[in-house]
Amino acid sequence: MVRSTDEQPHTIMSTHSTTASTSISRRFSVAPMMDYTDRYCRYFHRLLSKETLLYTEMVTTGALIHGDQYRHLHYHESEHPIALQLGGSDPKELAICAGLASDYQYDEINLNCGCPSDRVQSGKFGATLMKDASLVADCFQAMQGVSNIPVTIKHRIGIDEQDSYQFLCDFIGTVAAAGCQTFIVHARKAWLKGLSPKQNREVPPLDYDRIYQLKQDFPELEIIINGGIKTLDEAVDHLNHVDGVMMGREAYHNPYLLADVDRTIYHSDRSPPTRLQVLEQFSNFVRGELESGIKLSHMTRHILGLYQGVPGARKFRRHISENAHLPGADTDVLLQALSAMNNR
Repeated sequence: MVRSTDEQPHTIMSTHSTTASTSISRRFSVAPMMDYTDRYCRYFHRLLSKETLLYTEMVTTGALIHGDQYRHLHYHESEHPIALQLGGSDPKELAICAGLASDYQYDEINLNCGCPSDRVQSGKFGATLMKDASLVADCFQAMQGVSNIPVTIKHRIGIDEQDSYQFLCDFIGTVAAAGCQTFIVHARKAWLKGLSPKQNREVPPLDYDRIYQLKQDFPELEIIINGGIKTLDEAVDHLNHVDGVMMGREAYHNPYLLADVDRTIYHSDRSPPTRLQVLEQFSNFVRGELESGIKLSHMTRHILGLYQGVPGARKFRRHISENAHLPGADTDVLLQALSAMNNR
């Protein structure tokens, strides 16, 4: 049975050396997504790909400093390589949180400079930080100064009317001068007023060429492309121009594509797991979590897309959705969902 190591808090200081910390590959990663990439989602994704870099949901500095640190930061050891995304704009608070990330032995710390939601804007962080590159540089130095874990920046190609290529270069140049080596760039600008976060992922047009140009103009930096990428073939094409690809909602809603990442992106000779193998391993993990009092629906909501594209997948999704939340629901729900799909 696969069992979680979550019973024991990660309170030991990181023993990762600087060399080990910087050796993770960002050629392919799953984007940090609020309400999606929690530890159950990440455990599931890790069953599909051993190499993909996984990100937490964004965690605010206030939630870590004043809230339940263990709940926000603990994870299963199998999730490595794993990155913590932070939301904040106060260098001192971010430094405290970077120290916590070291304690919990994350492989990367990422600062969110791309989220356009009203809540994030009211906290003076997220995409609004692109207005103040000097502050972002200060935040980077504060975080990197207390940790040997690499600190990276995730941002947009622009905000509101500040969307020229020169604006983007000035932002990256200022933060790079502070020592940042890795920039994850969402290929859309953000409208801070007038569009919802969902609309900001869809309405502003994609401009991949602008990110390709960034790599040419900043060849010494690691440039990761994000936004609207739906297939591994697209990812491979992007890797002809940039250093890495970050995939978001497509990886969540059609997760089995991750099973081909190790072979397609990392040229691994491992055979990809079958859907059934993944479901069995996830079920073993779920049994242990159920014993700890976690509700089945909190975990199984992330696997609804496992059989996407397979005949009967709708019955699989429906059975889980209708039964996982019921009192006493256990892994039998998964077996029944599989049976319902096969008996279409």
